Amino acid sequence: MELQKQSNGNHHHDITGELIFLCLFQFEGKTSFGMSVFNLSNAIMGSGILGLSYAMSNTGIVLFLILLTCIACLSCYSVHLLLRSAGVVGIRAYEQLGLRAFGHPGKILAAVIITLHNIGAMSSYLFIVKSELPLVIQAFLGQTSSSDDWFMNGNYLIIIVTVCVILPLTLMKHLGYLGYTSGFSLSCMVFFLSAVIYKRFNIACPLEVFGNYSVDTAAIPEDTCTIKFFTINQETAYTIPILAFAFVCHPEVLPIYTELSNPTKRRMQNIGNVSILGMFIMYFLTAIFGYLTFYENTEAELLHTYSKVDPLDTLILCVRLAVLVAVTLTVPVVLFPIRRALLQLLFPGRPFHWLSHITIAVCLLFAVNLLVILVPNIRDIFGITGATTAPSLIFILPGLFYIRIIPTNQEPMNSRPKIQAACFTALGFIFMTMSLTFIGLDWTSGEKRSLGGH
Repeated sequence: MELQKQSNGNHHHDITGELIFLCLFQFEGKTSFGMSVFNLSNAIMGSGILGLSYAMSNTGIVLFLILLTCIACLSCYSVHLLLRSAGVVGIRAYEQLGLRAFGHPGKILAAVIITLHNIGAMSSYLFIVKSELPLVIQAFLGQTSSSDDWFMNGNYLIIIVTVCVILPLTLMKHLGYLGYTSGFSLSCMVFFLSAVIYKRFNIACPLEVFGNYSVDTAAIPEDTCTIKFFTINQETAYTIPILAFAFVCHPEVLPIYTELSNPTKRRMQNIGNVSILGMFIMYFLTAIFGYLTFYENTEAELLHTYSKVDPLDTLILCVRLAVLVAVTLTVPVVLFPIRRALLQLLFPGRPFHWLSHITIAVCLLFAVNLLVILVPNIRDIFGITGATTAPSLIFILPGLFYIRIIPTNQEPMNSRPKIQAACFTALGFIFMTMSLTFIGLDWTSGEKRSLGGH
């Protein structure tokens, strides 16, 4: 009886939240269920997919699957916490939840973390353009080694791509229309996955390296081509940050909720679950087939490993093109929440204005381009970003928002949902401390090991 009363109370509160939402936003969502799944899936999927085979080679298949399942389930729970918090107060912006939970400092903290995280993600996408586009041009020209021509210089190429492709997309008024580009970039990633599966049966192990290197079979260790189900080494410490970074989509959840047609909490939770499940399957298949192609030779950036075999391979050239298109089209989807966060901070309550809309996009893209050009290896910064902002956005902030926003008369502090949320937040702090410790040890030992990104 008590349970029924409580659930009725929750239901009543949810309806109130929806009503508050309708009053606050005289903006009717136009984005369908399928398009929202596309948008969210594309927000989840990024350059992290290229680092997953490397992660699997350092954990073994079984341990990788366990960690991947844990992170995917925790991401779904995190979406649930965000939607419950947003439903109670009728807010559809991550930073506004921070304001409601902790006042102005909470709003600033949330906005800063989102901005740092997404700048890290955008930098990783442009870094892929910087490193992969010259290889594509090189293959089109039929050259097996790079040249000094300006059109082979990644720094010039990212500026051209930013101005001609990314900037026009970021100037659109609503995120919903980008669903069409999201669908296209997702299909590019499905193609990437198909190629990885095909190449698994096409490349012999041990690798026959392209060029004049003769492979001395006697020198190759016996276990080079054996499957490892469970292994731990120095690089294993990076696996959880790689996976966590690969599943971050939480700042995008609420904007997508705002633009959803018929927005209910259950409908949005289903969108979150479907997107995360889809990415879970794609991530696992990419990781296992990439790993079973190269075993111990898997590099942190999977595509680069294929160029060892044949730099002029037509299929891999097409895959490079597909990945380039996918990451280029993801940049605008990621830029929207940064712009929303900055607008909330700088001009709270101000209606839409084209000048601020355009200025913030141009400034952000300029800063990210500058970062990618000046930093020779984005992965060191990326390691820090991935170990600090990813756990903050997935674990720490959603848990804290839930504890602070859900009224104690509805759920007291010793109720099971609140205790679960507190444990979830604590898990985020533990994960952050461990990751930073391992990265700190890695830096002090002077071994700049590769780290995959989102």
